[in-house]
Amino acid sequence: MKNKIIILVGDGMGDLPLAELDNQTPLEAARTPAMDELCRRGELGLLKTIPDGFPPGSDVANLSLLGYRPEQFYTGRSPLEAASMGVELLSDEVAFRCNLVNLDFAADGTITMVDYSAGHISSADARELILSLDKQTANDRIKLYPGVSYRHLLVHKGEIKNLGTVPPHDFTGRRVDKFWLRYLATPELNNFLNDSLALLAEHPVNRSRTAAGKLPANAIWLWGEGKAPRMTTLAEQYGISSALISAVDLLKGIGVYAGMDVIEVAGATGYLDTDYQGKVTAALEAIKTHDLVFVHVEAPDETGHQGLLAEKIQAIEDFDQKIVKPIVSGLDDQNYRIVVCMDHFTPISLRTHADFPIPFVFYDSRNTKKGSGRKYNEKNGRESDLFLADGEEFFKYILS
Repeated sequence: MKNKIIILVGDGMGDLPLAELDNQTPLEAARTPAMDELCRRGELGLLKTIPDGFPPGSDVANLSLLGYRPEQFYTGRSPLEAASMGVELLSDEVAFRCNLVNLDFAADGTITMVDYSAGHISSADARELILSLDKQTANDRIKLYPGVSYRHLLVHKGEIKNLGTVPPHDFTGRRVDKFWLRYLATPELNNFLNDSLALLAEHPVNRSRTAAGKLPANAIWLWGEGKAPRMTTLAEQYGISSALISAVDLLKGIGVYAGMDVIEVAGATGYLDTDYQGKVTAALEAIKTHDLVFVHVEAPDETGHQGLLAEKIQAIEDFDQKIVKPIVSGLDDQNYRIVVCMDHFTPISLRTHADFPIPFVFYDSRNTKKGSGRKYNEKNGRESDLFLADGEEFFKYILS
């Protein structure tokens, strides 16, 4: 019987030792019996998901986890998100991730990134704001598309050279005036950005959020720009059928380009309140008709960006008990291979991504080899004898 393969990804779970945890990482401190049991019974390895010279983002890292070499296929984050939203980019169009953010504009000209997610704004509030911006401030070269929560898309007809954007989550609580002024100095964006500020300041959604004690989405932030990539599908490369489950447009876009069945889970939010059971149910149903299912959970990454230690530990424990445990239980009556991993590190102390190689567990239900006998964490991963240098090598390993 052919093996079924499920890859379970806790985005950004990796971290660095913290003094407040007696020099443990959140993953070491968290209670993760399901992952630890798989690790003890299976193989523990280390994988380089970020090639040298590439940004340590979820785009690059998850391409690697799906067997792609970013050196060959990566053109930027936003084209992938565009694909997930059904937006087909023309050859002369550039896509940007368009975050709804909260900025503090001080009287002395200092601008601070208060929150890259505008208080994790709801999709309903965000959609109303983005549609208003598109209708009232966009032009014949700019088009806006609403996404999930704070994550949206802007498509610009024609290239914008030498803009040099930066991810907003890298600057939480830090000054961003030099970047904002650079954006304003770009002729193609100046009027649009100024008009957007004015509209957001007076919009009823933001007035309502402020009255309720929530952060208003008082600005947009463009980053992750790129043009449409040309990718071969997983079926073409590896001869497998596959499905992907995620709340995040970026991951869904990778799935579209990879030719995967992208499964929508209605309650998936990309945060601690996501519908874990919905993802489990969808995964167990999908594995009946596909060779490989990829399940992505965003919450550990989001809490890492926010610098929230207790919440990151909760996100890891939820991933273990609400994703890994029930999926393993649901597979027990068939032959399967399961991978548990992260895509990259998102250390609490840094509040952004880091490019360290990631530890991964590979368990084959038919394997008779001795398991690692270890718990799943960063330290044990570094001490493993199994090191895979890139995503293509990793993918071929788990398929073979």
